[in-house]
Amino acid sequence: MHFILGKGCHPGIILPDNSTNSIFSTFLVTGIPGLDAVHIWISIPFCAMFFITLVGSMTITAVIWREQTLHMPMCLFLAMLVASDLGLSLFSFPTMLKIFWLDAQELIFSACFTQMFFIHTFQKFESAVILAMAFDRYVAISHPLHYSSILTTGVISRISLAISVPTLAVEVPLPILLRRLCFCRSNVLSHSYCLHPDIIRLSCSNTRVNSSRGLFMVLSTIVPDFLLIFLSYVLILKTVLSIASHGGSLKALNTYISHIAVVIVFFTPTIYLSTLHRFAPRLPSHVYVTLANMHFLVPPAMNPIVYVVKNKQMRDKIFKFFNKRDQGESR
Repeated sequence: MHFILGKGCHPGIILPDNSTNSIFSTFLVTGIPGLDAVHIWISIPFCAMFFITLVGSMTITAVIWREQTLHMPMCLFLAMLVASDLGLSLFSFPTMLKIFWLDAQELIFSACFTQMFFIHTFQKFESAVILAMAFDRYVAISHPLHYSSILTTGVISRISLAISVPTLAVEVPLPILLRRLCFCRSNVLSHSYCLHPDIIRLSCSNTRVNSSRGLFMVLSTIVPDFLLIFLSYVLILKTVLSIASHGGSLKALNTYISHIAVVIVFFTPTIYLSTLHRFAPRLPSHVYVTLANMHFLVPPAMNPIVYVVKNKQMRDKIFKFFNKRDQGESR
């Protein structure tokens, strides 16, 4: 463990004269408490989920890139979704693996802040992409004749910018604001990776600005996304119920059932963890840590599977993609 003794802190922050605390220069990420002896075994399903995410995301992206017939709004949004899934896994999984395999828990401040920035950025980005996909399904079901004229290439480009620019705008200040804080009480984080609420909890500086900005981000991004997604489902359901034929209603519902699965997979773990913290605070700590780790691994692994299973066109193109590669290698 590295630490710096004394009264100094980050520039502009001075500790009280009677302070005897150490000023740490690293954070310690946490494995699964009480299960240290079986970390190697726990890493096996985690590695399997990461492998599925890696292969699934790269395969879907490559197939959409190469197949012109898949250059449609839903598939382009899907490519953005799996890209954010992959980014989220790439920036959260390595620290888990270091803990499970090497018992390496230390992260310098800059590495921790960088990981936190990308984790939160990809989370917000994925939430916004899921909202865009909900809008796509609403247009496809409620206005099928005008679908191609509404969701043009230009509109999709503007939606992509509307997702990326605000996400970066709200996330870039976070690591900058964290650098002004002093960390002197403890340096042990509650998770296997760095999250903003977990970091500011360890600070002995005034964190009002950081806390307010973190709350603002949640209230201005994920909460509105969830409410707008719910509204789109209400409008879609209203359209489906207005379809006279039973077969037509089922066909319309089938076009967005995979999106419902993605929404459930993305939002349920967050709601479940929040509920546990509020109503079951005395559960063993390894339950919380395990569920939190699964939150960053299960959705990215499930999303490619859901869309490949439910989307026949995508499934056929993937089979065709691999058949071409096999034929090319056999020559």
